[in-house]
Amino acid sequence: MINGKIITVVMPAYNAQKTLRQTYAEIPFDIVDNIILVDDASNDMTFELAQQLGIKYIIRHNRNKGYGGNQKTCYNKALEINSDIVVMLHPDYQYTPLLIQSICSMIANGLYDVVIASRIIGKGAIRGGMPRYKYYANRILTFIQNLLMAQKLSEYHTGYRAFTKNVLQDINYNENSDDFVFDNQMLAQILYKGYEIGEISCPTKYFKEASSINLSRSIKYGFGVLGVAFAYRLHKMRLIRFGTFK
Repeated sequence: MINGKIITVVMPAYNAQKTLRQTYAEIPFDIVDNIILVDDASNDMTFELAQQLGIKYIIRHNRNKGYGGNQKTCYNKALEINSDIVVMLHPDYQYTPLLIQSICSMIANGLYDVVIASRIIGKGAIRGGMPRYKYYANRILTFIQNLLMAQKLSEYHTGYRAFTKNVLQDINYNENSDDFVFDNQMLAQILYKGYEIGEISCPTKYFKEASSINLSRSIKYGFGVLGVAFAYRLHKMRLIRFGTFK
């Protein structure tokens, strides 16, 4: 806990056997109260390793529900066990768990209701091995999103983020996509509800075992992201109403 707030780390896992142990070892258990791991029908020993590590809450999907579908299960369980602050941490060791305390402190001390760990603040993205095409695509998409959504975030595409319980209860995340665009839909919902999003600089690591989507999926994701930004704009202007923003 920090300031009496129950902190839960959720880990949406898929074929994370090679990196889960290393990620888990760096979680600051002096402040983290609960770990939830959702195994999205992995083909490796992710589920068995999670059991060996003694993770308290382990959920295994019988079929692969996708990145967004995995997160829905994560957040639903986190709310079920009365978490006050929920941190999403990928178990692929691309993002360092050592930032959890700083991220949660920003929320527990009432500064923000949502905090994202940005790879773009500073120069860590390229130095950490982010492919240049992904870096520049990130910058271009974020620029367009900020214009359409009247925001000033450094990036919308990080998978390292934390929320208060109230935020998760207030947005309709279960109506979002089960695919990778889920993350962007969630941020759009949060911004639409008027929550301010804090950012913290985050080093990142790209290596063989870290999860990543291929070029064709990246292109699909990019168009999906633009669709979310346009939907946000149209909904804000009351030209077209979208159910995800209710």
